[in-house]
Amino acid sequence: MRKYKKEDAVSYALGMTLTFELIKYKASLARKIYISSKIIKNEAYIELLEICKKKGIEMVESEKAFHILCPKGNCFVIGEFEKYNSELERQKNHVVLVHPSDAGNLGTIIRSCRGFGVKDIAVILPAVDVFDPKTIRASMGAIFGVRIQTFHSYQEYKGYYSERQEYPFMLNAKKALKELAVQTPYSLIFGNEATGLPKEFEGIGTSVIIKHSDEIDSLNLPIAVSIALYQTSLF
Repeated sequence: MRKYKKEDAVSYALGMTLTFELIKYKASLARKIYISSKIIKNEAYIELLEICKKKGIEMVESEKAFHILCPKGNCFVIGEFEKYNSELERQKNHVVLVHPSDAGNLGTIIRSCRGFGVKDIAVILPAVDVFDPKTIRASMGAIFGVRIQTFHSYQEYKGYYSERQEYPFMLNAKKALKELAVQTPYSLIFGNEATGLPKEFEGIGTSVIIKHSDEIDSLNLPIAVSIALYQTSLF
């Protein structure tokens, strides 16, 4: 047991809720569940115990794991799992994130995507680690119920998933979001938190802007993605 590193073959779901999501959607990849001696043995604990027994997942009481991975002492269950690769579904709508750099932002976006029914997310490298425990925790375990695929460039993504409606979100856009009539399957494309999308995206698809008052200079990335998902979803 050691602190998480990007090159590791495993990662961790920190918390009871996240561990339940791991077991529900990726039980075959769950290697071990660590339990703190401080855990309250309530109904959730008993349910976790029964599920792990049924699925053959080892449970281990280990304070060392929590000292290393949750030094703040606010976590009593850790799910260890093998990292995995996903492929997006071609006929589904996608969110494309170009060079996202913050684990908390990425996790929040993943949660919003799942909440609004878009379960296919492309991440264009370089980018923050998809499997960083901070990303997983910010997603509240939603990451286990979506498909995420990484690419070295947007061109590589297009090579796999062509013939789609492309909507890059940019400040000098052709359309306001509220005026947009999306066609499916679509890709909603967002840039880095600090720099936005590169200039070459001006020539891709139909560019879109989320208009707001001049009281602020911009929306942060998770909020922008969530507004776009809400506006284009079927809910």
